[in-house]
Amino acid sequence: MSSTLPPNRLSSSWGDSMIMLRRNLKHSMRNPITVFQSVLFPIVMMLMFVKVFGGAFDTGEAAYIDYATPGLLVMAISYGLGATSAAVNDDMRKGIINRFRTMDVSRAAVLNGHVVVTAVRCMVACAAIIAVAFTLGFDPHASAPDWLGVFGLVLLVSFGAAWLTVALGLAAKTPESAGLATVPLIMLPFVSSAFVPADTMGTGVRQFVEYQPFTPIIETLRGLLNGQHASTGDTVAAFAWSVGFAVVGYAWAVSTFKKRA
Repeated sequence: MSSTLPPNRLSSSWGDSMIMLRRNLKHSMRNPITVFQSVLFPIVMMLMFVKVFGGAFDTGEAAYIDYATPGLLVMAISYGLGATSAAVNDDMRKGIINRFRTMDVSRAAVLNGHVVVTAVRCMVACAAIIAVAFTLGFDPHASAPDWLGVFGLVLLVSFGAAWLTVALGLAAKTPESAGLATVPLIMLPFVSSAFVPADTMGTGVRQFVEYQPFTPIIETLRGLLNGQHASTGDTVAAFAWSVGFAVVGYAWAVSTFKKRA
């Protein structure tokens, strides 16, 4: 879409997006709850699962931290989504979006700012998880291309989840309901192969775990970090789910934004 815009309009849209990005970054940094939920709480969960529960799980790995880290990366992405959904809804409810429109701010810039800030926050949280994992004895066998693949997949998942979260925030009636709308995305990593293998679970739960969105993403990350290529099925499913989140979230967000703005 942007390639069809005149050069001066394209430049204006880019400039507006950067302004919205700086605005949303400042709001995130000034909100200690957002920082805690997005970055610090996933680290707390890592310490709890590895140090408290890890010894009770038999995953076949030499160290439980090696098995748990891929799932904790996905959890780090999901835990920061509630703040984005509530912030988007709050902007709409208070009429801030309409104020931007009177200043001739690009509509795309408003949504892009929230999406990019969410993706950046997710990447920072994942970097923190990796850093803490190394202090806990994490011993990956990933090569440079494997690490590049981990970075690319985490970025793609963050981007897709961000668009879906923005759409949920726009569709919600209040900031509170917007935050609640992201709860399924926060809970899904718990009902996945993040902390124990799917084949150790009971009938019914195992099938749900195997076919829910986050399990192939986690298994693909686990294969890359272990230096073992994940199955083709998991890799394709991980890519498809991530792109699907982005496409559905983008279409839903743009449609809702046009109706409400």
